[in-house]
Amino acid sequence: MTTLLNAGSEISTAALAAIAHMPTASLPVLVEAGFIQRLTDADFMRVAVLLAQKSFDEGGCPIGAVIIDNATRRILGKGHNTLVQENHPYHHGETSAIRDAGRIDFSRTTLFTSLSPCEVCATLLYMRGFPRVVVGDVTNASGTEPLLRSKGTQVDILEDPHG
Repeated sequence: MTTLLNAGSEISTAALAAIAHMPTASLPVLVEAGFIQRLTDADFMRVAVLLAQKSFDEGGCPIGAVIIDNATRRILGKGHNTLVQENHPYHHGETSAIRDAGRIDFSRTTLFTSLSPCEVCATLLYMRGFPRVVVGDVTNASGTEPLLRSKGTQVDILEDPHG
């Protein structure tokens, strides 16, 4: 099978949108490791913002999240908020990404979220052992960064200029 994105492919909004919209399980088949390893933190945040846009387009809260393996940079899980669409109080972007990743050891991962996590998600992130969380927007919702830091989680703020 031919890959969709390879080491020589341009890292563009279209390429990142393709990653955001294809099933996570298909990524290792359709996207070469050489392409994924070239992605920066800003690129992963861009994918989270594109997932937030997907939620907004569906009539939901615009929040998206991506989980990567720190060593390989491979995307392990991604998701967007479906609280409104599915009428479920805990279908947040972060919980959707964790569900998508499955039962893995999160202690060697980073979670990128387009918006500062709510208290429920922040608690889940430190309980699951995420060593690092990258937050895209703290202007519209903030407050859990100190909670995460107090539990030993590294929190970085990386606003997406397009989001």
